[in-house]
Amino acid sequence: VQLQASGGGLVQPGGSLRLSCAASGRIFSINAMGWYRQAPGKQRELVATITRSGSTNYSDSVKGRFTISRDNAKNTVYLQMNSLRLEDTAVYYCNAEVRDYSFIMRDYWGQGTLVTVSS
Repeated sequence: VQLQASGGGLVQPGGSLRLSCAASGRIFSINAMGWYRQAPGKQRELVATITRSGSTNYSDSVKGRFTISRDNAKNTVYLQMNSLRLEDTAVYYCNAEVRDYSFIMRDYWGQGTLVTVSS
């Protein structure tokens, strides 16, 4: 199973970006999916998660600005980021709880995509 993240880049404060993360491989089902981020010199932190049924959870720092969504048919999770701030600069990682055809549940991580907010 692989997670491929894309969509990062350079954006000015107040701008928007949309991240995508597609899971591929021998996937039976995917439970929760999510986005985490790690800023320089800081620990990785939760940004947002979404269950298979669509229930969402956000960190307080992004609530009202970021929206997580998923397409179960495409095994893909998205993160729409609006009103970006300097402090949103980080490497963003996607995560998925994947059940394979052995019916074993494992946690998988994408490779990370860099988001830089700068004027």
